[in-house]
Amino acid sequence: MSVLRLCLIIIFLTELLCLSQSQTTNNNFTCQQRDLEALLDFIANLEPKPDDWVNSSSSCCNWTGVTCDSNNNIRRVSKLELANKKLSGKLSDSLWKLDEIKVLNLSHNFIKDSIPFSIFNLKTLQTLDLSSNDFSGEIPKSINLPALQSLDLSSNRFNGSLPSHICHNSTQIKVVKLAVNYFTGDFTSGFGKCVRLEHLCLGMNNLTGNIPEDLFHLKSLNLLGIQENRLSGSLSSNISNLSGLVRLDVSRNLFSGEIPNVFDEMPQLKFFVGETNRFTGGIPKSLANSPSLNLLNLRNNSLTGPLELNCTAMIALNSLDLGTNRFNGTLPENLPVCQRLKNVNLARNAFHGQVPETFKNFQSLSLFSLSNSSLSNLSSALEILQHCKNLTTLVLTLNFYGEVLPDVPSLRFEKLKVLVIANCRLTGSMPKWLSLSNDLQLLDLSWNRLNGYIPIWIGDFKNLFYLDLSNNSFTGEIPKSLTQLESLTSRRNVSFDEPSPDFPFFMKRNESARALQYNQIVSFPPTIELGHNKLSGPIWEEFGNLKTLHVFDLKWNDLSGSIPSSLSGMVSLETLDLSYNRLSGSIPESLQKLTFLSKFSVANNSLSGRIPSGGQFLLFPNSSFENNNLCGEHRFPCSAGGSSDEVLIKRSRRSRGAEIGMAVGIAFGSVFLLTLLLLIVLRARRRSGEVDPEIEESESMNHKDVEEMGSKLVVLFQNNDKDLSYDDLLDSTNSFDQANIIGCGGFGMVYKAILPDGKKVAIKKLSGDCGQIEREFKAEVETLSRAQHPNLVLLRGFCFYKHDRLLIYSYMENGSLDYWLHERNDGPALLKWKTRLRIAQGAAEGLLYLHEACDPHILHRDIKSSNILLDENFDSHLADFGLARLLSPYETHVSTDLVGTLGYIPPEYGQASVATYKGDVYSFGVVLLELLTAKRPVDMCKPKGCRDLISSVYKMKNENRASEVFDPLIYSKENDKEMFRVLEIACLCLSENPKQRPTTRELVSWLDDV
Repeated sequence: MSVLRLCLIIIFLTELLCLSQSQTTNNNFTCQQRDLEALLDFIANLEPKPDDWVNSSSSCCNWTGVTCDSNNNIRRVSKLELANKKLSGKLSDSLWKLDEIKVLNLSHNFIKDSIPFSIFNLKTLQTLDLSSNDFSGEIPKSINLPALQSLDLSSNRFNGSLPSHICHNSTQIKVVKLAVNYFTGDFTSGFGKCVRLEHLCLGMNNLTGNIPEDLFHLKSLNLLGIQENRLSGSLSSNISNLSGLVRLDVSRNLFSGEIPNVFDEMPQLKFFVGETNRFTGGIPKSLANSPSLNLLNLRNNSLTGPLELNCTAMIALNSLDLGTNRFNGTLPENLPVCQRLKNVNLARNAFHGQVPETFKNFQSLSLFSLSNSSLSNLSSALEILQHCKNLTTLVLTLNFYGEVLPDVPSLRFEKLKVLVIANCRLTGSMPKWLSLSNDLQLLDLSWNRLNGYIPIWIGDFKNLFYLDLSNNSFTGEIPKSLTQLESLTSRRNVSFDEPSPDFPFFMKRNESARALQYNQIVSFPPTIELGHNKLSGPIWEEFGNLKTLHVFDLKWNDLSGSIPSSLSGMVSLETLDLSYNRLSGSIPESLQKLTFLSKFSVANNSLSGRIPSGGQFLLFPNSSFENNNLCGEHRFPCSAGGSSDEVLIKRSRRSRGAEIGMAVGIAFGSVFLLTLLLLIVLRARRRSGEVDPEIEESESMNHKDVEEMGSKLVVLFQNNDKDLSYDDLLDSTNSFDQANIIGCGGFGMVYKAILPDGKKVAIKKLSGDCGQIEREFKAEVETLSRAQHPNLVLLRGFCFYKHDRLLIYSYMENGSLDYWLHERNDGPALLKWKTRLRIAQGAAEGLLYLHEACDPHILHRDIKSSNILLDENFDSHLADFGLARLLSPYETHVSTDLVGTLGYIPPEYGQASVATYKGDVYSFGVVLLELLTAKRPVDMCKPKGCRDLISSVYKMKNENRASEVFDPLIYSKENDKEMFRVLEIACLCLSENPKQRPTTRELVSWLDDV
């Protein structure tokens, strides 16, 4: 019993002690008053405030993102971590009071302006991460952060000189990330004092000069990224002092001279990326003997001489890209000795001879590109390469000129998925051995001289989605088996082991045109190209089964019969070219159902009857139907019977009268247009309380006077100290040189220009049909002279001289939303969710202004991602008002032609020629889907799955798989609720019934509440 009593006493005392300590801890959990004041001042300048920060009565050590440490029973703030909190505003100078803080992480927000000087004097700070914000200005010259170990200021708008002086007092620093900013000037010395530095990332700035010598003293450096600057000179041999370097990226600079032969002193180097510089000479022996190197990319330089690699030593080499250089001699016989080498690009060099016999042992080889290399003996090459059992991609374009494509039964490429032997002028026929490559997905034998029949077995490939046999001499009928290609008849996924993104692929539509680049083979559009052959017979009705085909090109053959109405089943079709054949009958009305069709031609056949007027047909030019016996709105009205014969007679009788009427109409129309433009400018000036003397004087001039002064007339809507002339615009664009093109609108090119006063602008030069450009010019000037809003592109002026119509806009530093989502390779990754949401909110504000605040109200009618431009802060601005129409406050719609852009056009526009506010809302809903998914509304570059983004999203949503449609680069638990809310808003905007769509005001309100 005594033992039991003793145990109970011990338990009681223990509990009492714990309770006492707990109370003491709770009493000490309140943060120090100095820290509390600093945090309150800090959050006062930012929005939105975290919920638990609003109630300042609770201990600040419990607030979101705040961590406190004990110091002599006093709780002090040691960490402030509020990354990805959608914070906007400015940083408070009061943060200097947090004099025991170790970690400050405010990354991935929208905080702007300069960083308070006091932050650079926090003596206990170890980690400072302010990346992916809108900070600007220069980094102060005086920095005192003695405990700092990691600094990340990347993806902001800092400018001025590079802050290499950070190391003067921060000698403990290990990580410095300053990439994606606007630092200019020479790459100055100073980083050499950061003796413990491991990562230095300075890519995507505007640095000049060369790598400073003191940098080569950093023995601990393992990552050096200085890509995409303007560094020049030779690469110093002292780089060998960086003995711990693992990754070296000097790509896309102006480095020249020979690469130093010092890599034997860099035993840990795995990745060397030096593409797109001006390196000369050969590959240095020390680099060609590196046992640690995994990736070597020296594409697009001027390297010469024979290619010499010691593959016995290069035991880790996996990817080798030496394309677009000047290597000569024969292909190195020892490449197969590199036992891990999978991806090899040697295209566009000056090799000659044959593929070495030793390549039979190249068992690791997966991707091999030798295009444009002047090789010979195709039979030998194929016989050798068939032994590469892991070969999946083989590109041999522009080699083996005039040879015979071998048809040797013993050839077999078991794992081959991509075969390109184009533009070689090969003779012979389709080889039987190809039928044994069961995994084939892409076959391009175009621009050769192959003849004979296209074999029936071509339709047996289960995964073939891209077939180009154009520009050959194939005869006979199109094999009916092509209508059964499994990958084109169903929406089954095509698996493909993607090559390294360091290997681009190109597709050329003809010999002289510029090639289209695809970074991945799977991005090629599903295609059947059989044009420019000698094929005869009918177009099979069963081609309508190819539901996922994007491009169907049969031009310049000898095909006959009618166009099958069943082709309307090719629901994903974008290009249908049947021109230059002997087709008869009429154009099937059912083709109006091809809602994605953007290029169509039946020119030079024997077709007759009425041209369909629904669907996309009104968008096709006259040339799509010429040299037939067709009639319709594209050419001239049909007679009652639908024939064009009677119309031709009437047309000839009326021709002279029509010509006279047209001349008179154009004359009066021109005078009216010029008068109207001058009145618009005057009105705009008077509304701002100013009168332009030049415009007022020109109002009294006659028409001839206006044309005579056209060469010097540039009308500006804002004050300008110096008058601008047409010649000034020519000088600022180098006579509208192609190098200055930054975009292409529906009616002309857009050029970057620097005016005589140094201001950067964008100049849109209208082109095309005379009537069209006059309408575009009038619409832009009339609309933008009335509409002034922060989220609309600012029209700064215009000029008309002879046949030129020029519109001058403010320059948008970051281009279009379309560019960031769909064209720039790293665009979606750099465009974080918070930025995308802010872009949507800004664009919606601009649209609301057009619909409700502007007098008269304006319909945009062409809302799309390429018409949402982004300034240097990624603020959004609606652009391109060429389709806009003005409405009085009491009108709800305008009558119109079917206009807009494929994928964004509301369904009701095809049923009635009426444009409404709700039509703009529908198009905006499509843009919201683009922001959520990073996919195009009509995706030309994906051969698998559903191309129609809207249908795909609805399908996934109905299957409770909505999260799968989101862009994986931005989707996370933290963004989950916001992204689902925006998805719901988008789906409401996309309602087929316009009455069920939100008003523009509701749209803005909903987005602001996200």
